[in-house]
Amino acid sequence: MTKTSVKLLSLVMAAALAFTMFTLAGCGNSKSSTSETKAAESTVAPTTVQATADSASEYTGKKTGIVIDVKDYGTIEADLYDELAPITVENFKKLVEEKFYDGLTFHRIIKGFMIQGGDPKGDGTGGAPDQIKGEFAQNGVANNLSHTRGVLSMARSAMPDSASSQFFIVHEDSTYLDGQYAGFGKVTKGMDVVDKIAESVPVTDNNGTVTKSNQPVINSIRLK
Repeated sequence: MTKTSVKLLSLVMAAALAFTMFTLAGCGNSKSSTSETKAAESTVAPTTVQATADSASEYTGKKTGIVIDVKDYGTIEADLYDELAPITVENFKKLVEEKFYDGLTFHRIIKGFMIQGGDPKGDGTGGAPDQIKGEFAQNGVANNLSHTRGVLSMARSAMPDSASSQFFIVHEDSTYLDGQYAGFGKVTKGMDVVDKIAESVPVTDNNGTVTKSNQPVINSIRLK
């Protein structure tokens, strides 16, 4: 069965290829599955939401705290924005409660851009069983969270409703992603850990590929 690779384009390619960044594969049926799933039926999301946030204003709606424990690096605390991207947050919380992320890794790292993780295969081709509605402006959802430093967002393929488990944390402002990817939260503590990962983990190419032995391990993600 054909595999497509889950990829985030590097900053060098961003200006020319912004619309095809964060390409994701069809997701496996489980953590150990190697088969490709068909796209899940899209969950209809409202085209407008009450709580929005951008670079000039803070999100004021309901928040859910999480703690990401990264082996040998430390902990990253973040708030998920429940009302801004409800489908995305609910899916992420479900995976956290199932301990889906425990033992997974950050498999793709680009200094000055982002760190990407949450792939059960660790090579950019895996994901969770279900794919979800892409909650971003180009997909008809009013999500104004700008991709500034510390924002959590979902990786996806060229298909708008293809995100499942892979997410990324923005290392430095990458606002050209706004409207194209579903931001759903922001780091509140531990950006020094993100910095350390982004700046110290060796990569094998400009695309941020990290060999298995060098991938930072997510010990756990827990709700606060």
